[in-house]
Amino acid sequence: MAPPHQLLLLPLLLLAAAAAAAAAHARTRPPSTTDVPPRAPTPWPEQFHAVMFTNLTESGGRLQLIDLYYDWPRGRNLNLIRDQLSGDPTYDVEWTNGTSFIFDSATCRIIRFPVGLLPPDWLAGATYLGRELVDGFDCHLWTKVDFVWYYEEVATGRPVRWNFFNGMQQHVMSFEVGGVLEDSEWQAPAHCFNGNNAAATSVAGDRVDSKGGRVDVMNSLIRFAEAPAVSASF
Repeated sequence: MAPPHQLLLLPLLLLAAAAAAAAAHARTRPPSTTDVPPRAPTPWPEQFHAVMFTNLTESGGRLQLIDLYYDWPRGRNLNLIRDQLSGDPTYDVEWTNGTSFIFDSATCRIIRFPVGLLPPDWLAGATYLGRELVDGFDCHLWTKVDFVWYYEEVATGRPVRWNFFNGMQQHVMSFEVGGVLEDSEWQAPAHCFNGNNAAATSVAGDRVDSKGGRVDVMNSLIRFAEAPAVSASF
């Protein structure tokens, strides 16, 4: 027979093992239906830098890596877009006055939109759809005008992923609150202002694609967030 002190330890070990198993089960079970849903997604920080992996294959495009710099106080937003196996990145610089410069080392397009940048609370009024495990994260899920589905991490409020109605998916690989880009990187190059680009294109409800058919993600978001009736029609 085991010594008395070992017999006393056995129930304690079994109890500890059961508690560990219960905790593991709690981490993997679906959220309770009694959970109180959040009223709205967490507003974006006024300045941040995010690295996005973008999958456009379901909408006829390719894979992209995008550095997104959002700078609400200075009224600007920049997407530095790198296509898969492409050495020449595309800059999409957007200003709060509705002007966008989409350029690479050789080409440029100037586009004018009737609205400016997305505000930090651009998802206000979105419909809450519950919790879902996506990309390995426990997320709250919202949709807005059946245009975008937005996943936010429950524990931190960080964006994890958003999907668009056309099958495009964007996965947030890193999210740096307060990340800013030096002013020189925002300046459109000289070839944006020669005779070929002097007349800017005005855009209302049409869909904007930059070089090679890539989708201009943030401008799509602008049109959807500020003018949902127009955006939902294309």
